[in-house]
Amino acid sequence: MAEPSRPQRTPQGIAGTWPTGARAGSFAPVGSGAWSSLVETVRGWAKAEAGAGRLLPWVPVAFGGGIALYFAADHEPVLWVVAVTAIALAVAAGLLRRHRLFAPVVMIAAVAAGFAIATWKTARIAHVVLAKPLYSVQLTGFVETRDIRERTDRFVLRVVEMQAPRGDVRLERVRLSVRKGTAPEVGSFVQLKARLMPPPSPSRPGSYDFSRDMFFQGIGASGFVMGTIATTAPPDGGGLRLRYAALMQGLRDTIDARIRNVLEGDNRAIATALLTGRRDAISTPVNDAMFISGLGHVLSISGYHMAVVAGVVFFAVRALLALIPGFAAGFPIKKWSAAAALVAAAFYLLLSGAEVATQRSFLMTAVVLIAVMVDRRAITFRTLAVAALIVLAIAPEALVHPSFQMSFAATLGLVALVQVGMPNLFASPDHSATARIALWGGREIVMLLLASLIAGLATTPYAAFHFHRVTPFGVLANLAAMPVVSALVMPAGLLGLLAAPFGLDSVFWWLMGIGRSAQRSGRCRSDRECRRRD
Repeated sequence: MAEPSRPQRTPQGIAGTWPTGARAGSFAPVGSGAWSSLVETVRGWAKAEAGAGRLLPWVPVAFGGGIALYFAADHEPVLWVVAVTAIALAVAAGLLRRHRLFAPVVMIAAVAAGFAIATWKTARIAHVVLAKPLYSVQLTGFVETRDIRERTDRFVLRVVEMQAPRGDVRLERVRLSVRKGTAPEVGSFVQLKARLMPPPSPSRPGSYDFSRDMFFQGIGASGFVMGTIATTAPPDGGGLRLRYAALMQGLRDTIDARIRNVLEGDNRAIATALLTGRRDAISTPVNDAMFISGLGHVLSISGYHMAVVAGVVFFAVRALLALIPGFAAGFPIKKWSAAAALVAAAFYLLLSGAEVATQRSFLMTAVVLIAVMVDRRAITFRTLAVAALIVLAIAPEALVHPSFQMSFAATLGLVALVQVGMPNLFASPDHSATARIALWGGREIVMLLLASLIAGLATTPYAAFHFHRVTPFGVLANLAAMPVVSALVMPAGLLGLLAAPFGLDSVFWWLMGIGRSAQRSGRCRSDRECRRRD
């Protein structure tokens, strides 16, 4: 049997394409040369991905692999050993920059860097974690966060003084539950008596680990308040971070109070969740219905919400500036609009609590807007890679969180659609039929359908693994609901925030309620009926 032709090699230092060509992508029939052909084909693909400009998107993959390797370790690694190893490998990668071993060394160095970052983060935030229950513990400290939930409220207390039956226990932060409506204000200094429990362990091997999340949040125990909460004068101001938390919590409470004047029930809770990120007040039946229908991502502020906020501000500012005579021709109003959208996105990030998904979406949005300001293309795999590296470097524990996994999986699919799928789908020359379809919005409908399908398929494995559910009708639900959210609910919420200082916001909250009602299926005429049927 003749030896199959080998694929052409890509010159050293020049970016290749994937696959490297028709010959590289074709396999020989099964026989003596099939295995060598397969090896050469894979080698050609790997060489193309290691070309100039193609290696960066793989760096966060290797970086995340190092973080995953850390969480799989049997015991805590030695920090100085992993740090020295990561630095040595990074130096070696720099020295081999022009060598053919550069790509594999970079990947190994990224794995070591991820492992070292996770080890360093754990060592930096190390704190005492409660091992056994404690009863009748006297606590004194500052309230850092507060969650208003459907049945009970919850807050995080930064402990200043702790009197426990076992005096050797000194916790830094505890999370406490309290009767609904009795949670103290953020920033207040309180004294209380509580029963404390160790952080909950996974319900079964391999399931979600709540104690890990609590550890990285600096929380050493959970429990509930016994008796009343006494507010006293603090010994000091509590620090700049606490004052910032109190300011943002006060702003969220003010927005919720304004919405409460117009809306009630789940309409009010969902409107508040979309603007402030507080989802705890949504009733369980409605929350379950949102996730079962594939619309749960609407409640979690992520890339979609950030894109809507930045897009609405960008186009509104640009339209207003274009109305001023001489501005559109003499000034870079597009760049000014991008700067205004970036400020609005940053404010939305702070207002919503800056969760992992929100951080990722803000970083992606910021890169896109900055690219507009410097006349660069932004929606690329590099943008996603940079955002992933920044998020994982700041919070390596986010890698094992479903929010991070589903958010980046969906974004990766959408970026692939924009960068690879759209040019192939709409590359054909324009003709009369295509023009008529585009005129009636056919292209936009196709893109909306594909975006919902790809995002749904990308997140389905993670949803099935973490939440044990799939959403077979998620594409249809998103096609019906997302236009309402994009065109009515979110713009009305933004206008409500702008009109609130002038006292003219009621009509915009009412419009948000109309949009929420439009999302609801025809099964229920009210939230109360939905709860009764569920």
